Amino acid sequence: MLLLGLAKSILIAVGAYGIGLLIGIGGAYGKLYGGPVTRDLMEVYTTIVRAVPELVLILLLYFAGTDLINRVLEAFGYQRIDVNGLVAGIGVLAVVQGAYATEVIRGAILSVPQGQIEAARAYGMPPVTMLRRVTLPAMLPFAIPGLANLWLIATKDTALLAIVGFSELTQATRQAAGSTKAYFTFFMAAGALYLALTLVSNLAIARIEGRARRGMPAVGQH
Repeated sequence: MLLLGLAKSILIAVGAYGIGLLIGIGGAYGKLYGGPVTRDLMEVYTTIVRAVPELVLILLLYFAGTDLINRVLEAFGYQRIDVNGLVAGIGVLAVVQGAYATEVIRGAILSVPQGQIEAARAYGMPPVTMLRRVTLPAMLPFAIPGLANLWLIATKDTALLAIVGFSELTQATRQAAGSTKAYFTFFMAAGALYLALTLVSNLAIARIEGRARRGMPAVGQH
């Protein structure tokens, strides 16, 4: 039961992290290179999400968001729908991840030597090509530490979905502990599973960071 809950937690974390990363790339570009309206919208988005506690955001987006979708459907003459809990969980956490990813990627882009970007523009590269060939590869070493932290946060934030009744690892642990009264055993087991997930993630992150920093001087060297 706990392993099934862990699998659901990983699925939510992967989905939310991936979508949040796409939001972050778009948000960072909007803040840096967008027009005044786009920059203001991105600033409002990141400020609100980072200011409001994540638990409040989850409750707000999960319940109010699904209600808003059904109200829009009814306004256009469609029937109400039941939003899948997995889809809703991924969507809610993706919105939260996207705001933090926006700031991480924006900072990483600012760390790229501007001469490289100016050279790409001088060659007449379209924005999408410049993003793919110049900006993303150059900023990746600067972004990986922050993005790695966001992944670890995503794995832990899945536990907050227990408040809306989604059966991920924390909710499965609560149910198992409540039915057996073996609270210490089950919560220690859940903690061990979260720790194992973090350790495996750290190994993968270290390999990714090593590949991204190939050809760059090691930390501490001059």
